Amino acid sequence: MKKLVAYFSASGTTKKVANDLADVLVADKFEIVPAKAYTSADLNWMDKKSRSSVEMDDPSSRPEVKSRLENMDEYDVVFLGFPIWWYTAPRIINTFLEAYDFAGKTIVLFATSGSSGLGNTAKDLQNSCDKTTKIISWRTLNGHPSKDQLKTLAEGLKL
Repeated sequence: MKKLVAYFSASGTTKKVANDLADVLVADKFEIVPAKAYTSADLNWMDKKSRSSVEMDDPSSRPEVKSRLENMDEYDVVFLGFPIWWYTAPRIINTFLEAYDFAGKTIVLFATSGSSGLGNTAKDLQNSCDKTTKIISWRTLNGHPSKDQLKTLAEGLKL
């Protein structure tokens, strides 16, 4: 079973967790990089006119991704990480999911968040995938878990 850890990180928090998780899983990594980087002002969730607020207020928003992974068909399981924005995944995650064929694959969601969990994120993302894609809402990984902690948590997944 070939694994990939794909992730979007706006501030670096999710990136650290994703890198450690990829090491533990002995998985390949792919960073979902926006074509236009987010600035601090873009990420100001208290400003209703900030880029992230505008994107999250529009369910059809699909921020462009800078690059594409050419060998997605090689992976059986994709661990997909992101920060929680407005109680769900940032819209760039929909862009990523809609760019590939995940039919018959398993996607394991993990997130970083200041306060909220994954909630209905799996359900929110299912429409961006084939109906045969299995999406597992795994967990939030806050507080910089150690590689040992990540290994124990990953071993608890029955894939």
